[in-house]
Amino acid sequence: MRNRIHVLRAEKEWTQARLAEEIGVSRQAIVAIENGKYDPALPLAFKIARAFGKTIEEVFLWENPPVQKNTPWRKET
Repeated sequence: MRNRIHVLRAEKEWTQARLAEEIGVSRQAIVAIENGKYDPALPLAFKIARAFGKTIEEVFLWENPPVQKNTPWRKET
């Protein structure tokens, strides 16, 4: 999942350390999220969005994953 955290931090002139302090995680966690190495759980995504005064959709850009076949809610076609 892509995100706009780097851009939003730059707008606020925040360092990764400052954002980490604002939301209660390590700077390394922010680095991993910004670089797409880690997708945050929903509660953390909400904290990040709130820190910037944005919605989750404004911070995180969903890339549609391929649809898996044979799931209980999807019939095989």
